[in-house]
Amino acid sequence: MFLHIAYPVVLYTLGVALALISCFKFFLMKRSWYTYPLTDSIIKHALQKPRRIKYFLFLLRFCTLCFLVFLASRPQWADERSRVNVDGIDIVIALDISGSMQLFDDQHDRRMRVDVAKAEAIRFIEKRTNDPIGLVLFAKDAISRCPLTLDKHILKELVGNIEIGLLDPDGTALGTGLATAVNRLKDSKAKSKIIILLTDGEPSPEKIAPETAIELAQQNHIKVYTIGIGNDQGGFIMHPMFGLQAGQTRVNVPLLKTIAEKTGGEFFLAHNPKEMRTVYEKIDKLEKTEIQTDIFHTFYEAFAYFIWLFLALFFFELLLRISIWRGLA
Repeated sequence: MFLHIAYPVVLYTLGVALALISCFKFFLMKRSWYTYPLTDSIIKHALQKPRRIKYFLFLLRFCTLCFLVFLASRPQWADERSRVNVDGIDIVIALDISGSMQLFDDQHDRRMRVDVAKAEAIRFIEKRTNDPIGLVLFAKDAISRCPLTLDKHILKELVGNIEIGLLDPDGTALGTGLATAVNRLKDSKAKSKIIILLTDGEPSPEKIAPETAIELAQQNHIKVYTIGIGNDQGGFIMHPMFGLQAGQTRVNVPLLKTIAEKTGGEFFLAHNPKEMRTVYEKIDKLEKTEIQTDIFHTFYEAFAYFIWLFLALFFFELLLRISIWRGLA
């Protein structure tokens, strides 16, 4: 166990202020002097306060205030540092939320493609405990929904809240989505940087062509794992009036293969929810760049241990001032 300060700024700020005030009071501040008729008699019989008592009480008060500043900075006990293996990888998940992602591919599992993608992305996030992960969404436009973060609770919540309609669903800006993901990783210092790009259709006309996004990924040494979701029938949708209807979307397999090959990643095709889970499991196994790092496990509040020392000093000084050295202090 070792001591950790949760609010070091408080410690530094109040510590410096206390030191300056103490120096001013002890060395610079001039005390008022008064002359009484009995002054000579008091000095003669040594009834004035001895300097050593003044210094001792000043030191005692200073130590008490130091402990008060220390307590305000929130001291904590931390577990001993240990070295563990973690995956030195920064990851961005780029997810298609265009209108075609409302289709489903398995009549026994009628979850929309976007819901399957969300569920498997969350499972993947839960496995990558020590890897920063970001989130990019794209449809007709693209947005960075979450920067690289280790806060998996917030990230999973954001993924779980994804819905068709967050962006204009009439389009698939694949190149813009990939470029947005690259932008999130370009300043990363991680040993490995990857993008998991999932889509179910053809890219629509957009500002950034897929070829340009591929070049950006290559320049920044980013691997792209592409996932095409859908089957040969193009998917299905349940119409409220006409029942089960066939969708007309096809995955651009050649383009997704090109993106993966040129960036050093791999292409996967998921025809149904079961295969989607298998794809994420394969990517999880492929991307394991182990490095050793120092981590600290648990923090325990140390306030209760030190408050007693503070109170002991405070009441000790109070006892001296009101009893033993009452007339001298």
